[in-house]
Amino acid sequence: MMEQKKKKVLTILGGPRRNGITAKMLTCVESVAQNNGFEVNRINLYEKKIAFCTGCRKCFKTGECIQKDDAVVIAGMLKECDIVVLAAPVYWANVPAAVKNLFDRMSGTVMEETGTFPKGRLSEKQRFIFLTSCNTPAPFSWIFGQSRGAIKAVDEVFKTAGMKCGGHFVCAGNKEKLPRGLTRRLQRIFR
Repeated sequence: MMEQKKKKVLTILGGPRRNGITAKMLTCVESVAQNNGFEVNRINLYEKKIAFCTGCRKCFKTGECIQKDDAVVIAGMLKECDIVVLAAPVYWANVPAAVKNLFDRMSGTVMEETGTFPKGRLSEKQRFIFLTSCNTPAPFSWIFGQSRGAIKAVDEVFKTAGMKCGGHFVCAGNKEKLPRGLTRRLQRIFR
């Protein structure tokens, strides 16, 4: 009898605080995924060496960045995973600079130019999940759109890359507790 291949989850901590709320949310995801038989690999983005994009655009033709650093390794892991989970706090209504830098560096590795709309290089069978937090308490965080810019940026990258959204989770104005119902909602995703 053939052994079934374990599904892979790539988790990316895109915030600088190893024990912050986004890190706690990510740990919750990892626990649920592992308990449901997924293999989990975590990346702490702030510990990686990722140079800035030089704008050479060679990656759009080759699918690979010419700079050989941790961004290339992360792009390879992204291509191999079934689900990617990005956890990043909201900075000025967007993702932190380290996340944006990774997105810039992965442009041509996750999509190709076609002359009209970019074509994703990743699979529509892959899913992405975004976990974020902001200081503004609910419902004001939603009313004033504190997380919308970050959600839009993440959706734009992963959807253009060809992936499907598995969910967004926002922890508003709460520095200690996980969002209510997070574990229950994750159980449905990782079944």
